[in-house]
Amino acid sequence: MFWIRRWVGAKKSDKPSSLLKEKVFTVSKLGRGQILALTFSGVIVMSKLIVTFAASDYEHMRDLTRGDIEAEGIDLRYLNLQIEETFFRFIKFREWDVSEMSFGKYIALKSQNDDSIVGIPVFPSRVFRQSSLFVLPDSGINEAADLRGKRIGIPEWAQTASIYTRGWLVHDIGIPLKEIEWLQGGVNSAGRKEKVELNIPKGVSYTPRQDKSLTQMLFDGEIDCVMSAHPPTPVEEGENTIVHLYPNYREIEEQYYQDTGIFPIMHVIAIRGDFFREHPWVATNLFKAFEEAKNRAMFRCLEMTATRVPFAWCFDAAQQAKNLFGDDFFPYGVEKNRKTLEAFLQYGFEQGVCRRKVEVEELFPEEVTRMLTDFHV
Repeated sequence: MFWIRRWVGAKKSDKPSSLLKEKVFTVSKLGRGQILALTFSGVIVMSKLIVTFAASDYEHMRDLTRGDIEAEGIDLRYLNLQIEETFFRFIKFREWDVSEMSFGKYIALKSQNDDSIVGIPVFPSRVFRQSSLFVLPDSGINEAADLRGKRIGIPEWAQTASIYTRGWLVHDIGIPLKEIEWLQGGVNSAGRKEKVELNIPKGVSYTPRQDKSLTQMLFDGEIDCVMSAHPPTPVEEGENTIVHLYPNYREIEEQYYQDTGIFPIMHVIAIRGDFFREHPWVATNLFKAFEEAKNRAMFRCLEMTATRVPFAWCFDAAQQAKNLFGDDFFPYGVEKNRKTLEAFLQYGFEQGVCRRKVEVEELFPEEVTRMLTDFHV
């Protein structure tokens, strides 16, 4: 606490030396970015808390990031950065207050009891990953079961997409991690390294390769498959020199969801731990704002009057998602995602991404989770 003198009985034109009496009172300590102004009429004005936030540009966050809606008490300063750059700079240097973050890296740090980051259950990117397997057209690999005994290239062992895909290979296809040779490197350029410490399971063959990209290794016959969220450049450019293992991946992925109830979460919103401890209220206020922005985006996608997303039948695609996932077809929060969260934490532990088994209740602060479960109007 600190002291402020409020001068009573003064006119705006009066100078402090002419005032006859004063009253002393206290206000809460101001946080970074807050400004206090004291007028002669005794009115105190405090600005909103400045919060820097870095993430990729998403339709379901845009109402918040462009200022159409606001998180209460927060002046959000948005940095629109490429995903990999955002992750690297936040994980390595914590350059801003709030960040989009790899969910795989997040659970790895949680398993190490790292309190330098605190997440909220906002998941800006969710992608099924049967679509993340890439092979040469004449490889002879026609389905996931053919990957047994093969060499698979991954950008990082702790990449979220790879964790889900390996979990699917082990639990649904029936291929143990030990029966694949794993090589790690950059997808389209050489030199990529892991960002968190790993505990690769005993007996698993894992080799970092910084000398060559995975795409080049695939062309050179040094690996049989690339497993990556970011496709090889030839795929992005529409060439047929590298192809999806499953060209009909949507059909495969929809069936996977119907069989397991798992809707893979790729990214999470994380807050610097020191910033959260100084301003714990920020977590819930941000969650509420992200939720409102997402709900507005879903409403637009379902609207038939006009195409709010630039492709024909976008409203039909949104309706199909609603039919599959329910009214909230891109859910935030814990309970609506519990099955996915439990599976991902199990995969992370089995694969050595996590040093110990992390429980769902450890992932997010109770300031947010209890508001979602215990608060009722």
